[in-house]
Amino acid sequence: MKVPKAKKLYCKKCNAHTNQKLKLFKPGQARALAIGTRRNVRKHKRGYGGKAKFVIKVKKQTKKPTFLAECAVCKSKRYYVIPKRMKKVDMGA
Repeated sequence: MKVPKAKKLYCKKCNAHTNQKLKLFKPGQARALAIGTRRNVRKHKRGYGGKAKFVIKVKKQTKKPTFLAECAVCKSKRYYVIPKRMKKVDMGA
């Protein structure tokens, strides 16, 4: 789906609709000391526990794209999610 690089969205800081630049959001690397990572290591990757049995989950083929919207006036940033699932996102137009 084609998504424009700029869009007029509501800015909470300006309290008005302003032009905002959209950039596709990609999460960074997972933290090694987060509780979920530590729990996974404790459960599956230590000692002589044998082979762990993971529950098989069928993953969805598509995701709802998340964008980082930056206000042109006050430069504040916030997340902007399009509530539709899509396989591919084309920035431009």
